[in-house]
Amino acid sequence: MDPRSLTPVLRVLRLCLHLLMAGLLALVVARAASGRSAEPAGAVVGVAVLLGVVYAVGPLLPAVRVSRAGAACWLAALGAVWAVLLVLSPDGLWLAFPLYFLLLHLLPARWGVPAVAVAAGAAIASYVGHDGAVNPGAFIGPLLGAAVAVATVLGYQALYRESERRRQLIDELIATRAELADAERAAGTLAERERLAREIHDTLAQGLSSIQLLLRAVQRELPAGSPAAAHIEQARATAQDNLAEARRFVRALTPPDLAQGSLAAALERLCATAPGPTARFSSSGTPLPLPTPYEVALLRIAQSALGNTLRHADAGRVEITLSFMETSVTLDVVDDGRGFDPARAVSGDGGFGLPAMRSRVRELGGTFAVESAPGRGTAVAVTLPLPAGGAA
Repeated sequence: MDPRSLTPVLRVLRLCLHLLMAGLLALVVARAASGRSAEPAGAVVGVAVLLGVVYAVGPLLPAVRVSRAGAACWLAALGAVWAVLLVLSPDGLWLAFPLYFLLLHLLPARWGVPAVAVAAGAAIASYVGHDGAVNPGAFIGPLLGAAVAVATVLGYQALYRESERRRQLIDELIATRAELADAERAAGTLAERERLAREIHDTLAQGLSSIQLLLRAVQRELPAGSPAAAHIEQARATAQDNLAEARRFVRALTPPDLAQGSLAAALERLCATAPGPTARFSSSGTPLPLPTPYEVALLRIAQSALGNTLRHADAGRVEITLSFMETSVTLDVVDDGRGFDPARAVSGDGGFGLPAMRSRVRELGGTFAVESAPGRGTAVAVTLPLPAGGAA
């Protein structure tokens, strides 16, 4: 394994494994050199040193660090030398415990666990072969060590995988929060644009339009060609230019959906791009130019109602209808979903955004109605009175 990919915990565990292996090899060499055992000391020391060299060289080889196949070849060589040491001395079985961890760490679980079982069997066979007697201690030690190693390594790997999943969830949460913050900023910008457009339309544009009408009335009362009539004409022209500039500001602050065409075209695009249930748009009556605040309010209400349908209604069909009449314009959004209790939504339990829709309509002097019941679909109806002078 590449050392750069190790976590701090794995680095400490790897260091402890190296120290354990070095300490056990030193113990084997010391016992053999002291002459306390009947085995050939020179052969045992030589094989133990060779085992130490093979163990030390392995992590230095690039193939062992980055390739499972390379690691498997290194483990096979290490196991072969260890098997020779087991034949020469029973002290070699002490090295089984660190070898268990190596096998489990470098091999996949489906190969690591059987390899540990083989290593435990070799340790038991060495003990029985050198001692000449079969007793519970010959089996308990290697098998218990193998069980501890398997439980430790597999448990740590499970915890590590869980930690990685949580880290990924945290990263996704941070990214989602950033996206949500961007969306909220964009929504705030659009809301401020709409508010400014409404304010300019309702105050400046309307005031300039009234001034122009008053100047036109005064101009009709004055003799043609008089100096006063000329000044009035100049003032009226200035008011007309400023009114046109105010209307350009309103159009510039209009939502992008309306900037690309009429309200009907924006609603048709809304239905065409809606995911989930089939959404259809229809229009009736003779289309009339509407004031920008009317178009913005009707579009936002349609978007909100359709969004509620997609999120909550589990509907198969949604129909949006825009109707132009002599004195009013009506928007209807009807779905065949599971419906809800409007009384609960109004009280704040449903969270369907109805208060925001109702507030938009109230600001324009219109009426807002919701008809729904559990299992019977939902109908949202908005009626706005047309201004006497048409669109300003």
